Amino acid sequence: YRAKGSPGEDICFYEKAMDEAVRQRRRVTQGLRDALENEEFELYYQPQVSVDNNEITGYEALLRWRQKDGSFISPADFIPVAEDTGLILPIGEWVLRRACEEAKHWEKTLRLAVNLSPVQWGHTDLPRLVHQVLIDTGFPPSRLELEITETAMITDMARSTFILRQLKALGVTIAMDDFGTGYSSLSTLRAFPFDKIKLDRAFMGELEDNSQSRAIIRAVLTLGESLNIPVLAEGVETVDQLNFLREQGCDEVQGYLLGRPNRRALPLVPYDAVLAEAS
Repeated sequence: YRAKGSPGEDICFYEKAMDEAVRQRRRVTQGLRDALENEEFELYYQPQVSVDNNEITGYEALLRWRQKDGSFISPADFIPVAEDTGLILPIGEWVLRRACEEAKHWEKTLRLAVNLSPVQWGHTDLPRLVHQVLIDTGFPPSRLELEITETAMITDMARSTFILRQLKALGVTIAMDDFGTGYSSLSTLRAFPFDKIKLDRAFMGELEDNSQSRAIIRAVLTLGESLNIPVLAEGVETVDQLNFLREQGCDEVQGYLLGRPNRRALPLVPYDAVLAEAS
């Protein structure tokens, strides 16, 4: 399996680290089962802010796994294991249900953004699950935005189109996540009825030193305007980045500059002051 998973390598020799990797994977898998059963998962919310009027438009729900000592295991470490083992299906349902339950009690009726795993997207019962969660929680479909990456959709275009139409028929909105990192983003936008484009955070990190990243951001924002699809830029951490996005006509922003993920969906910084500094 090591050879199969290593492009260009036909032969692999045993290494002690292989055993430890397998043991660690088993520990994480069992830990995920226990965490789901014992309610060890938590949701944190990161604000999404309108560049135009400086107001919070919604929050993205982010999954966190707290350990007994108070530390957290990074999603980058446990989400791949959850996807490979199929545990992402019950975990993903828990996230959607809990997020809708908590967001229903927010003081303001803001948008709730929830990520969908490619494994969830490939499950035939996804539209039924979303519908059932909305009924059970009483959460308004118009406030729910589901985020899915392009790579999860292009495997079976016909099936993805069918699922998208079913979800949109429920009244929820759909955002293409991590835009700009896929292989056929333009054709995907043409093929599917997206309500929002989320520009991948990688472009923000390269904004100051990479002219190509700036050119791509301009092109994506122009594309969004032409197609009448709002664009949200992720990973905004500096005032200079925010200034650039404002000058280029970006619709919404999300990142540490505007607010770090928090257990409660409340403003963490004076947004007007931050955006005023950037203007």
